[in-house]
Amino acid sequence: MKHSLALGTTLFGVWLLWSGHYTPLLIGCGLVSCLLVVLLSRRMEILDEETAPVHLGLRPFIYYAPWLVKEIVLANIDVAWRILQPRMPIQPTIVRVKASQQGEIGRVIFANSITLTPGTVSIDMEGDIITVHALTREAAEFEESGEMDRRVTKLEVPD
Repeated sequence: MKHSLALGTTLFGVWLLWSGHYTPLLIGCGLVSCLLVVLLSRRMEILDEETAPVHLGLRPFIYYAPWLVKEIVLANIDVAWRILQPRMPIQPTIVRVKASQQGEIGRVIFANSITLTPGTVSIDMEGDIITVHALTREAAEFEESGEMDRRVTKLEVPD
């Protein structure tokens, strides 16, 4: 039930933000469509802790998202600078990074975070090993440093 409520609330909140229309008819239509999605998800039996990770709480938004946005911006600047300065070295590298997350959702968050950061792409995940293609050796070293891994692992385990 808590997963249904979390999914429904999230869907309706996102719908309200993106809709921009707050007339009673449209709010009612949005509410009905969100309710239908939740009912279909329950009927298909795909509503679980992965679909609606309520166990993570607000930690991803409060602690992790701001840090990830900062890293994305810094990586964007680095990649853009390398494009504008052709003499800057680009050394495509493939590294294997060990994910220390216990749950599958933690490893998925970690792999997606790597891919969201410009200059790095998660290309394979087998068990707890993620294969990463990095545009530069510096980007590969950042992934190997484990900073992102530690932060994602901290999302799974409350303080």
